[in-house]
Amino acid sequence: MEKYVRLGERYLSEGLVLLAKGDLAQASEKVWGAVAEAVKAVAESRGWEHFKHRDLAEAISRLYEETGDPEIPRLYASAESLHANFYEGFASPGLVRLYAKDAEELIEKLKGMLPKSP
Repeated sequence: MEKYVRLGERYLSEGLVLLAKGDLAQASEKVWGAVAEAVKAVAESRGWEHFKHRDLAEAISRLYEETGDPEIPRLYASAESLHANFYEGFASPGLVRLYAKDAEELIEKLKGMLPKSP
């Protein structure tokens, strides 16, 4: 679980630097990667599968059902748009910034769902 948290923090940091430099495609994928790692951390902490893209989407669905928080799937969908943007390059700089902000918000929510270290 901790490895996913560390890797996600690194990806988010790198993604925000790339965004500031205007590299929208690479920033999009790094920030998406940070979200994926955060979902993996929560899934692993609960004993859920987390190795495929589908597993991540299923974890998000389960977290929504568990918490009733409609922001979880909405923010995840926004982050998934970053992943698509890496391949398709459709998002403007402002949209990538918006999606990155959503990704950061989701990551914070997910970190709050992790078990506390002793």
